[in-house]
Amino acid sequence: MADPDDRPKAAGAAERRRLSYYTAGFLRQRRVRRILELAGYDLRLGRAKAGAFVAVWGRSPYAARGEAAAARAGAGLVRVEDAFLRSLQAGRAGEPPLGLMIDDIGVYFDASAPSRLEQILATDPLDHSDELRRAHGGIARIREAQLSKYAGYDLETPCPAAGYVLVIDQTRGDASVTHGGADANTFKEMLYYAQAEHPGARILIKTHPETVAGHRQGYFSAADTSRRISLFEGRVSPWALLEGAVAVYTVTSQMGFEAILAGHRPQVFGQPFYAGWGLSEDRNPRGLPRRGRVLTPAQLFLGAMIKAPTWYDVHNDRLARFEEALDSFEAEVRAWREDHAGWTAAGMRLWKRAPLQQFFGRHKGIGFGKTAKAGRRAMVWAGQANEGKDERRVRLEDGFLRSRGLGAALTPPLSLVLDDLGIYYDPTRESRLERLVLARANLRPDQSARVRALIEAICSLGVTKYNLKGQMPVLPAGRRILVPGQVEDDASIRLGAGDICTNLGLLAAARRANPKAVIVFKPHPDVEAGLRPGAVAPRDLVGLADVLAENADAAALLGQVEEVWTMTSLLGFEALLRGLTVTTTGAPFYAGWGLTTDKGRVPARRGRHISLESLAHAALIDYPRYFDPVSQRPCSPELALARLSAGGFGRGPGNRALAKLQGLFASYAWIWR
Repeated sequence: MADPDDRPKAAGAAERRRLSYYTAGFLRQRRVRRILELAGYDLRLGRAKAGAFVAVWGRSPYAARGEAAAARAGAGLVRVEDAFLRSLQAGRAGEPPLGLMIDDIGVYFDASAPSRLEQILATDPLDHSDELRRAHGGIARIREAQLSKYAGYDLETPCPAAGYVLVIDQTRGDASVTHGGADANTFKEMLYYAQAEHPGARILIKTHPETVAGHRQGYFSAADTSRRISLFEGRVSPWALLEGAVAVYTVTSQMGFEAILAGHRPQVFGQPFYAGWGLSEDRNPRGLPRRGRVLTPAQLFLGAMIKAPTWYDVHNDRLARFEEALDSFEAEVRAWREDHAGWTAAGMRLWKRAPLQQFFGRHKGIGFGKTAKAGRRAMVWAGQANEGKDERRVRLEDGFLRSRGLGAALTPPLSLVLDDLGIYYDPTRESRLERLVLARANLRPDQSARVRALIEAICSLGVTKYNLKGQMPVLPAGRRILVPGQVEDDASIRLGAGDICTNLGLLAAARRANPKAVIVFKPHPDVEAGLRPGAVAPRDLVGLADVLAENADAAALLGQVEEVWTMTSLLGFEALLRGLTVTTTGAPFYAGWGLTTDKGRVPARRGRHISLESLAHAALIDYPRYFDPVSQRPCSPELALARLSAGGFGRGPGNRALAKLQGLFASYAWIWR
């Protein structure tokens, strides 16, 4: 988790600077005003004063009004622009920005004068090892998640066959073109050189999304196509396009910046912020000697993405570190990409439907029923899947950091998993989680650091799947082994427990192998609540368990034992996170990777030793999706962990009433489960 002390701090009242604005754009854009306020500006509509500042949007057509007012009053100018990660769709779609470039020197795309970003790139040392590690990690994360300024593109959209020269179009009259030392002739020149310097190669002109949408005209059209030259209007990931390119030609597009991060040395015909630093072939270098410093891609990224922007925490209404903003953007983009086509959900109990709409229905409402509508994806609650009939449905289950309360008590989840291959608790078939574990066998430094911080926070905060606070029994001295009870008709037992499939059977096996140990038996909370089968009578524990830890705090128990014996319980995974020895008699998702002592039959397809960090990254970061009950938005595991630790949100009166009724009719639990 991010160090709270490293977050940008909002300015106090004494530090705030008066900032007047004269256009309705600032009045309408609540998020923009809020970021400026948090950044230390006291916003006022009109009435510029000497020594204060006037806000204008970049060099937009409406900026002249504010510029004139500032000149009359003797006030300074603050030019505001979107940061380089903005939103799912363009601003005209009404989405607010994730961050801003707030510049009291100039504006980053105007090469005729210095800007705050240029000053950072030209004068900041940009050589601190921790900052460069952040930059390298940021580049890797953005590339892997395929994020860009507007990231609402479907990764399933096909790209052209690789091997083309990529020429990037922009919209006519865009300020970055006109103030980047370019015009329509520059685009003609760029296309000429792309052909001349790559004789016989395919030329792919990437049309700007605003042109494809019919909002603004581009510099290229069908008249520029030929046998070698084609227009590409697909709404695809810029990173996928860059991967297939043998060369990249641009004027001032942000894709030129991304091309540098992707390993290209783009041919640049304008004067964008990323030109002049030794990372591009600059075909229009006049004025750029003011820069004249050679940077690495990581240093360019550090200046442009970490130091220059002001990022916003959409969940807590405060300024954010770059990584926090990236966490939020990743979660938002993942949700859109998985949900925008819509879902049809089968096997969902009535009480689950409202939480599922929050999770998966923000962009298009979920339809509930067995027949999927055309164009929609289909999901089924994993325990309700009908093998052979539901093979094309994505299976849905609770995640591993779930809630402050039981699912059987109708507590809505903060995390859910979607699995298009199987489901994590079913070892009889491959799951998406297994593939993710294998894919994370070798973590990048930033991934290792992130998951280590997450594990440390889970352990220090005492967070578990359900976060039920309970009692802590006094345990006898000796080598203490925790045996967690399970729900004996649970799907993970039916599919993954193997020969030992009852709580008594597990206790007997643990005692046989450890005759002198202190055995602590913790019943499953669903069983203790009378909601699910698996109860063990105290008389049956004689000789098998030394301590019956009823209504005990799971996190506290894990802190008092040295080992865990389990069939398939998630408590085994939580024990691994805390550095405990774990023995499994079944085949839970965390078995078979060299981290546990496995007494049961584990799928041979695992059979590779991986680190705990790799397993935890796959299980806690890659596999689940998280939902913030406070901001009502998709969120990162770090934010979900903070919510689970702090509490302050509940099930709502409807679910509380249902939970009470459920306790009265526990024998009919199959109705709502």
